[in-house]
Amino acid sequence: MAVFTPIELDDISHWISEDFNIGQACEIRGIHGGIENSNFFLDTIQSGKKQEYVLTIFERLSAQQLPYYLELMRHLANKGIPVPKPIENHKREILFSLKGKPAAIVSKLPGLSRLQPEAKHCAMVGEMLAKMHLAGKDFVKTQENLRSLGWWQKTIPLVLPHLSTAQKDLLTHELAAQEAFFSSVAYDTIPQGACHCDLFRDNVLFDTQGSTDTSQDQLGGFFDFYFAGTDKWLFDLAVTANDWCLADNKQDLDPVRLDALMNAYQAVRPLTKEEQASWPLMLRAAALRFWVSRLWDFYLPRDAQMLTPHDPTHFERILLSRRSL
Repeated sequence: MAVFTPIELDDISHWISEDFNIGQACEIRGIHGGIENSNFFLDTIQSGKKQEYVLTIFERLSAQQLPYYLELMRHLANKGIPVPKPIENHKREILFSLKGKPAAIVSKLPGLSRLQPEAKHCAMVGEMLAKMHLAGKDFVKTQENLRSLGWWQKTIPLVLPHLSTAQKDLLTHELAAQEAFFSSVAYDTIPQGACHCDLFRDNVLFDTQGSTDTSQDQLGGFFDFYFAGTDKWLFDLAVTANDWCLADNKQDLDPVRLDALMNAYQAVRPLTKEEQASWPLMLRAAALRFWVSRLWDFYLPRDAQMLTPHDPTHFERILLSRRSL
């Protein structure tokens, strides 16, 4: 959530008041964090009451790709899944143009991220992830995960020149293993549907109810769906486990957190035998996806205000750990 396209309040005040029914814009401020889009907290005043939204300007996704993400969020919100709901303008549109780029406004979820989650946080995430998967079963739109195998195959040759011999060997060997896995009969049998594909700790909020006591935490919701796609539900679960269930060494899986996540997920949607057998390889696939992405952002960066690329070696270590399972 970096800022590539700066926005000032004067840029949007007339647009907000004329095109939407959310009041008058009174404050806008850039959101620090990720590296894909320009994100802002947008505050409005309506009938004397302050309301909070998130404005996103999309830097990589096209206007043709975006309806999948926005309509998925609206579908899930209408099913009772706690996700940001896109805001319609007077024409009932949810995708707009701002400074010549696609843009959207969504509701702001309550709460804070828990970057050092306890087992109970992992359990809440696992339960809601399973509910989200099932809620998306009747979502009619489909769109491939744009950061899956095809993207790895295109991107890895671009980053290889920047790597050590050991890193090159690890990356190419793991890609070959995943190519074989993705073309297998076992992979074809794994159930799929709409997936978040990026459910990291900083993409989940817990409603603290104004308390500093984490025992009072309730799940506030999932956000940042702009890597979502039609993929294997098991991949979505593996991405989540690789971030939420890390041991203190930041690379191995912590058994207590992992059991909490998996048990809560399976209480809602039990894994099939094929999924259980594919779990180790899917954990590796999830680690590879983010190692490649972080290598790309680190060695081939774009200019942006407030942009700090993530350390790619974090997921290199996670991949090495998952290959030892």
